[in-house]
Amino acid sequence: MVFGGVVPYIPQYRDIRRTQNAEGFSTYVCLVLLVANILRILFWFGRHFESPLLWQSVVMILTMLLMLKLCTEVRVANELNLKRRVFSAADNKDGEVRVPLGRSFLDFDPHHFWHWSSFADYVQCVLAFTGVAGYITYLSIDSALFVETLGFLAVLTEAMLGVPQLYRNHRHQSTEGMSIKMVLMWTSGDTFKTAYFLLNGAPLQFSVCGLLQVLVDLAILGQAYVFTRYPLKPAPHAAHPASAKAL
Repeated sequence: MVFGGVVPYIPQYRDIRRTQNAEGFSTYVCLVLLVANILRILFWFGRHFESPLLWQSVVMILTMLLMLKLCTEVRVANELNLKRRVFSAADNKDGEVRVPLGRSFLDFDPHHFWHWSSFADYVQCVLAFTGVAGYITYLSIDSALFVETLGFLAVLTEAMLGVPQLYRNHRHQSTEGMSIKMVLMWTSGDTFKTAYFLLNGAPLQFSVCGLLQVLVDLAILGQAYVFTRYPLKPAPHAAHPASAKAL
């Protein structure tokens, strides 16, 4: 229970390191899991649940930070390489390589949220969220309604884990770059976890949202099957505007 949740990300992490391409993995998955597990830890202070579930959240937070670090490094390196190729092709006179404009958490630009140029910005965001959520929890810890709502939000957010990946696959009409092993491990792990919740009498929120999580996993596997069996056909090449004018 403590380490099983992070196992699905091992093949995805290795694929990203091997290919130096993180486009197939949605970093919003990391955002969802970070929020969910921070809320779950705060929920523990209001209503103690089993220790393995608490330690599972700690391990998952550390794992998601590692995933974010790798994805950020790979993305920034690819952006820099692209700039180098562009300016090399243009035969820039001064020979300087222009570094892509940095995007920072402290810019507070909603258009670049969760697309920052430094891993430190993600850490700052996570710490800021933890501080605000922790302070609100401290003030409201005596309210049973608040504690139960907090627990529901924690597991509901976790249940939405696969939604960013589901949306990305739908938008691109492809699952290229996504590790099928990761999704299969999601499905098996979520099934085991939900059964564990039901058999051990965990709070109702855990069981309901665990079932929802399994359904999302199955939907992603369905996408992988459909997009592999019926790949999107490339659009026919349109005539160049200049050629059209000539005709």
